[in-house]
Amino acid sequence: MNTFAKISAMALSLALVASFASAASAETTFQQNHPRRAEVNARLHHLNHRIAIERREGELSRHQARILHARAHGIRAEERFDAARHGGHITRGEERTLNHQENAVSGQIGR
Repeated sequence: MNTFAKISAMALSLALVASFASAASAETTFQQNHPRRAEVNARLHHLNHRIAIERREGELSRHQARILHARAHGIRAEERFDAARHGGHITRGEERTLNHQENAVSGQIGR
């Protein structure tokens, strides 16, 4: 094999590696922006914000706020676990379960 052929083969292999790397990063972007995950995580962000506001206004004690934040954190951990099992997304059933749990936490804020 001559030098030109070796250089061409190396360049081709580098191009293939680069294309696989970019495809993997695109998949990660999709996984992070999956609509069901995005909705669940946006709701969790909103719940945590509401808890902080209610705590600041004195509607929740420090202890109550900690419990609610811990429940929200548990929901987020479950969402991550579910997504890890399904290649970066959650199923509709898992989304319903997570939404039900978020509704329960939401109902406890500002009672």
